[in-house]
Amino acid sequence: MLSSVQNPRLLLQCRWPHPHFLPKTLHFHTTKALHSSQTQTLSSSPSVSTSPPTSQILTIRKSLLSRQKSAVDFAEDYLNRLRRTEPQIKSFLYISDTVLREAEEIDRKIQRNEEVGPLAGVLVGVKDNICTAHMPSTAGSKILENYRPPFDATAVRKLKGNGAIIVGKTNLDEFGMGSTTEGSAYQVTANPWDLSRVPGGSSGGSAAAVSARQCVVSLGSDTGGSVRQPASFCAVVGLKPTYGRVSRYGLVAYASSLDVIGCFGSSVVDAGILLNAISGHDRLDATSSKREVPDFTSQFIAKEILEPKPLKGLRIGVIRETLDDGVDSEVISSIHTAASHLEELGCSVTEVSLPSFSLGLPAYYILASSESSSNLSRYDAIRYGNQVVADELNSLYGDSRTKGFGSEVKMRILTGTYALSAGYYDAYYKRAQQVRALVQKSFKAALDENDILISPAAPSAAYKIGEKKNDPLAMYAGDIMTVNVNLAGLPALVLPCGFVEGGSVGLPVGLQMIGAAFDEEKLLKVGHIFEQTLQCGSFVPPLVADGFAL
Repeated sequence: MLSSVQNPRLLLQCRWPHPHFLPKTLHFHTTKALHSSQTQTLSSSPSVSTSPPTSQILTIRKSLLSRQKSAVDFAEDYLNRLRRTEPQIKSFLYISDTVLREAEEIDRKIQRNEEVGPLAGVLVGVKDNICTAHMPSTAGSKILENYRPPFDATAVRKLKGNGAIIVGKTNLDEFGMGSTTEGSAYQVTANPWDLSRVPGGSSGGSAAAVSARQCVVSLGSDTGGSVRQPASFCAVVGLKPTYGRVSRYGLVAYASSLDVIGCFGSSVVDAGILLNAISGHDRLDATSSKREVPDFTSQFIAKEILEPKPLKGLRIGVIRETLDDGVDSEVISSIHTAASHLEELGCSVTEVSLPSFSLGLPAYYILASSESSSNLSRYDAIRYGNQVVADELNSLYGDSRTKGFGSEVKMRILTGTYALSAGYYDAYYKRAQQVRALVQKSFKAALDENDILISPAAPSAAYKIGEKKNDPLAMYAGDIMTVNVNLAGLPALVLPCGFVEGGSVGLPVGLQMIGAAFDEEKLLKVGHIFEQTLQCGSFVPPLVADGFAL
């Protein structure tokens, strides 16, 4: 018998009527009744699971402290699942050999009645452009092959201080430059929902690892959507914090004014707990904020005690430009459904326009490429990077970088160097900075009138491996929903909101929620209520659904 995840009827649960009947503009009040009746009909079927996702972190902690299950038991469960699925998915570039020893130490502390951190026994995957002592940190590039940093990134150090176990380093597009993991110098990660499709990128390995329950949570980095787009493709929760909320110390730089370390979890609670652990000022990062960090987990309310209209009075703005031509009709349907659900929760939902939205994508690629050409100049095989044998200095520089960097990285370095050159600086880089200011201004105006803005996280669901590899412009266009948020330095949360046709059981779609600067607390509260009340099936891929249980 098919599980609830595999049941084809589930695909109807989170979808709107046929796209042909969709209005050109949003009419939330008129569509609300349709959604309500559809949900009522389908959720009455016993074959459709509507249980909201539970926190794996809290479940593990409760089991450890009550001694119902040991940290070693949990570690073995995840490692066994990882070994079983990794040959197909290829999420990890490196797997730690100390996981069980660290789990045993946690169990000994519990037996001695010693205090353990809030992440004790939680297996965390770390994107391979985030430095980890005693583990390789290659940034997915041959130029850093076998590099082992002598230190932990601040985010990793904080995780370890909270009791987390780093299970390994996850695959990524080289230096974070890509949207599929096909730019990795080592392997291509597959989407757990359909192994023939991409998991998104550049943090595709981190998203796929959480989706396939190879680890509990994971860290990624987000320069233009590298946490949020793979979260959408893999049906996990992805959280991009406000720029400065999390220290970038130990994150291999791509574009320093855009890079942030972000969180993946299978529930909003887990993403919030992870953000709690890694946030805060760091004297080693001059761009980290000194703003006080609230307790993000204080906003989580159990479904059983929610009021009938738990989000009454909240103002939601749907970004008009994200539902235009070029976005798959089924993705638009899913966002309409999500907006209608937010209305049912008491929100006031209106359409907002960001006139500069379409300008963000070209501006982003100019700025990101320009910063990468500067940041990656350090990999000259003298200061950093693997060195080839050469007879003279210029050949050593040139040959080491030629062999060490992949084609996408070389293209972005050249693009950025061109944009920064004396004859073109004003025409490209300076103009892109002016566009950035316009984007920031338009977001501020929209968020002055609305509490949260929503949009798709990507214009389509996951596409086939190789489908866009030779068409970089088409791949870049896939970032149009996310790059503006980085230009503005705002926080954004992506969580699963439905399915579209594709693969054997359908493909997940993610809803992006964008908040004002340092307002992650509100995003997590709204995201958690949305997640707990959405009438959808379990977002666990069929690859592991039948065998997954904490």
